[in-house]
Amino acid sequence: MIVSLFIPCFVDQLTPQVGLAAATVIRGLGHQVEFRAAQTCCGQPSFNAGHWDVARVAALHAIDTFRGAEAVVGPSASCVAMIRKFYPEVMAGHPRASEADDLASRTFEFGEFLVRRLGVTDVGARWEGTATYHDGCHGLRELGLHSEPRRLLAAVRGLTLVEAEESETCCGFGGLFSVKFPMISTAMAQVKSEAIRRTGADIVVSSDPSCLLQIGGYLSRQGNAVRTLHLAEVLAAR
Repeated sequence: MIVSLFIPCFVDQLTPQVGLAAATVIRGLGHQVEFRAAQTCCGQPSFNAGHWDVARVAALHAIDTFRGAEAVVGPSASCVAMIRKFYPEVMAGHPRASEADDLASRTFEFGEFLVRRLGVTDVGARWEGTATYHDGCHGLRELGLHSEPRRLLAAVRGLTLVEAEESETCCGFGGLFSVKFPMISTAMAQVKSEAIRRTGADIVVSSDPSCLLQIGGYLSRQGNAVRTLHLAEVLAAR
């Protein structure tokens, strides 16, 4: 199939290697990858701040941009949740509401797409070391993803997967939350990072770049050498 990559702001501006890794994995499975350059922010910051009128403009633009795409795949559970769960909500009652529902039905988080849509868990990856997985809030609670990334990581040759005590606990980023409540956000990052440290893992993996930036920022300032990697980066490794 032809897969249309949905690249969120954090990936575009701060972690472009994540988007490239996702494209590498999907191509490696024999599918075509396209990038529609007209795409912009999904509108989640405006939505979370209560400015639904602004978020609706972003939703309409995304609907137009991804019109006709066979599958829209994004390496960010948070932004995918915005399209799949909250576009229908913000567009409710609008003349184009059905188009929002249609886009939502064709949009997938990266790991979810591999496991649920393609039926793939082993992509031929190899990574020597020990990893622990962080469940981002949107992926876990909005998209219902838990076993999918773990099944993909379990199939990576050379990789040992260990569970952290706080694997399902919020990292403290939460978009605008970390800006409005920096002290609480930092305390939450501390709890998360201490749990990661206790696993003895070399890397912490997640499906949300924003969570990885939060966790990685705290770890680096504590002098902790644990690396943060997106799921796509590990699966693209050979």
